[in-house]
Formats: sequence, structure tokens, C-alpha cells
Amino acid sequence: MDKFKKIVSIIILIIILPILFVNVVILVDSVVNPNEIPGFFGYKPFIVLSGSMKPEINSGDLVLTKEIEPEKLEKGDIISFREGEIVVTHRIVDIVDEKDEKGFITKGDNNESKDLKIVPFENVEGIYLNKISGLGNVAMFIQTPTGIIISLSIPLAILICINLMQANSNRLDEDKERMKEEIEKLKQENEQLKK
Repeated sequence: MDKFKKIVSIIILIIILPILFVNVVILVDSVVNPNEIPGFFGYKPFIVLSGSMKPEINSGDLVLTKEIEPEKLEKGDIISFREGEIVVTHRIVDIVDEKDEKGFITKGDNNESKDLKIVPFENVEGIYLNKISGLGNVAMFIQTPTGIIISLSIPLAILICINLMQANSNRLDEDKERMKEEIEKLKQENEQLKK
């Protein structure tokens, strides 16, 4: 039982500690740079809310981007960029590099037309690296009141179960020890009666 408890505790720590570390770094980044979207050492996750990039990226996916100098981006790269209060992830279809204006013309793979506005270099959040299918939906659910309750309840329930199992294990060990003592007393009494 102790081995099982240690294994479960280690697994919980392996899962929780990195998540906690990433969240602390993102929280510190958001406090230090309040006007920027927080990231983790240059990496930024974004939840995709539309199907404009199908089949490459679907609604509900979590995309991971890496900060990059806009000058290094090329036609065909997928980028995440700020458009007002939201972040959009679309493909670069053309680059505008004139005296007055430097930016990108973008388009969603699933859209018929290009985006209306040119994306200025300073609005680029990063280049698309990879996606985790469906994790965006999970992240959005965890932000709801029900999701918060469930995500806090599961680890708490696991810890309570582990403590209850440990308490039962300790009680069984105590009962075994008492039984051994009783058996030993009975043996001694039996030896005295034989004499």
C-alpha cells in the first residue's frame, strides 16, 4: 500500500509541479508586462475559436507559438497576431515592406478571401509551432465555474482517498500488532498453565 501511495504521489507531483511552474511564470510575465500577452520564455499558447484554418487547425485546438522577429517571417508561415482585443492565427499570403508600411497580408486556409487589414509587424505574437487538438476546449471549460470546481475537486478527492487508504493501512497495522501481542500473552498464559 505504501508503494502505491508513493507512486500516486509522484505521478501527481510530476503533473502538478510543471503546470504550477508554467502558470507562475505566465502570471509574473503578465504583471511585469501588463500591456502584452503573457508567455512562457517566448512561447505563447492560444485557443482557436473558429474553423478559419481548417483542416490544419480546428476550432477548440490549442496552438503553441514562438516569438520571432517579424523580419524573419516568410510567405506561407502561420502566425498569431493581435487584432484589436483578440488574437488570430492565420497564414501569411503576402508581405508588405514599404517605407511607410511594414506588415503581412494574411488569410485563413478555410476562408475564401484574404483578411481585410494588413497585420503590422508589431502586432505579431509569434510563429505557429504546433497544436494540441481539443485542449483549447478543455482550457475554456476549466475557466468556467463548473470547470474550476471539477479541476480543484479531482486532485482534492485523490488526496483524500490516499489519506483514507493510508489511515486504513495504519489501522490494519495497529490491529495486527495488537493481535500479535494478544497471541503472545495467550502463549505465555498457556505456558504458565502447563506448569
